[in-house]
Parts: sequence; C-alpha cells; structure tokens
Amino acid sequence: MRTAFYISDGTAITSEVFGHATLSMFPVDFNHKTIPFVETVDKAEKIKDLINETAVTSGEKPLVFFTFVNPVLSDIILASDGVCYDFLSYSSEIVKRELKVAPVPKVHRTHSIHEATYDFRIDAVNYALANDDGANVKDYEKADIILVGVSRSGKTPTSLYLALQYGIKAANYPMTEDDLEKGTLPKCLTAFKHKIFGLTIDPERLSAIRQERMANSRYASIRQCRIEVREVEMLFKKNRIPYLNSTKFSVEEISAKIMSETNLERRKY
Repeated sequence: MRTAFYISDGTAITSEVFGHATLSMFPVDFNHKTIPFVETVDKAEKIKDLINETAVTSGEKPLVFFTFVNPVLSDIILASDGVCYDFLSYSSEIVKRELKVAPVPKVHRTHSIHEATYDFRIDAVNYALANDDGANVKDYEKADIILVGVSRSGKTPTSLYLALQYGIKAANYPMTEDDLEKGTLPKCLTAFKHKIFGLTIDPERLSAIRQERMANSRYASIRQCRIEVREVEMLFKKNRIPYLNSTKFSVEEISAKIMSETNLERRKY
C-alpha cells in the first residue's frame, strides 16, 4: 500500500485537508502518516530519512503533502525520494501576483490559540456542551441555532462541529415520545421557533444506531423508529421548520448544509 505523508511546522491540519481532498478523488487505498511540528532542521532531516526508507521498503515513492514557513525545511523535504506537493507556496505565489502584495509567512498562524476567532469557537463549544440534549433550556436566547430531532439523529455531533469549526452557538433538543404525542412544539422552543433547524433520519438507519446503544429494546425497534420519524417530520412541516435528512451525510456535510441554508455568520475562515 502506498504511503501518503502530511507534514508541517504547525499542526499539519492544512496539509491533511488538502492531501485528503486530493487523494479522495482516486480509488486507491493509502497508508496515511501525519507528522506535525517539524520545526527544526534536525527534525526535517529525520523525516526526510523516513520518507526515503519508506520508498525503499515499499518500492513506491511516497506522496508528500507539506506546508512550511521556513524555506530551508521545505528544501530538505523536497530533496527526499518522495513525490512532494508544496501547494501552499504554489498558491501563495499566484495570489501574490494578483494582489501585488508579498505574503508574510508566520508559523502557527492558521491553527493556534492566537488565531483571531479562537475565543469565539471555544465559547461556542462550551455553550454546545452546556446546552446539549435539552439539558438546559434557559439559555436559548443566546443560541445562534437550535437543532431539533428525535434521539440519535445526529444533533450532538453536529452541534459540536458547528461550534468548533464555525464558532456557532448551537443548542440541541431531543423530541421525546411525549413531545411527539402532543403534536406541538415544546413550550421551551416556541419563543425561539425562528432559530430551530430540524434533523431527521431514515428509520432503518435510526434503528441500527439505537440497536448499538440499547439492543432489542422498544426504543430501538424499527416500528418505534418509523413512528417517531414520521411524527417529527409532520411537526417540522406543520410549523414550517427547515430540516435535513442526515442519513447519507457526514457531520461535516450536515454542518455545511445548515450553514448554507440558514445564512449563519461564520466566525472562522
């Protein structure tokens, strides 16, 4: 199996994102290796040796996606036996020509505690944790969005991703069997209807997820799941609440679709 390296003098998140996005287009399996904080010549030389050893052992040149502020470190990696992609330098040169402004490289600028929106995101994560699963319904006035759906429809991971990735304060509320039998929005939500976004899911998928948590229970039965999904979708339609079926989407895709449909302001770029 061919190896793909993601290397950086920072977190290597940017290298991973670009590399994974590129490799996802190819129907090939890779052995992924991420190496962050390569900040010295000594470390860079050791990584170069690792790349060269991997090429010899596997008989194939590794693919190397990297970002460095220090060009000396870049040159070391470029001298390895890997197939190297220094996409950040390539892109910044194109932008430099267009803007007629020289870039000012700085280590840890993109993913650090000093990044401008860091405090927004941490505050949003704390809010999401405090307002998870209907645990606290008194702070909905501070919410940017309130995710509503049946249990295990993807509300919690989506709330946390919205917080960490976009700085969005997302509360979430689980529609219980009692809520659904009443056929109306719970009182704690009525004043914030304009903030509500619904999540639904295919009953078969919901049942499979619930079976992992409470196997062979009424809660996980396909009949119960079908009833709950049908009733929550009827409630969304009755109250004209926008909603999304989460069955075939990752948490990243769900979050991006919510951001697009609600026009919420991103607090991270």
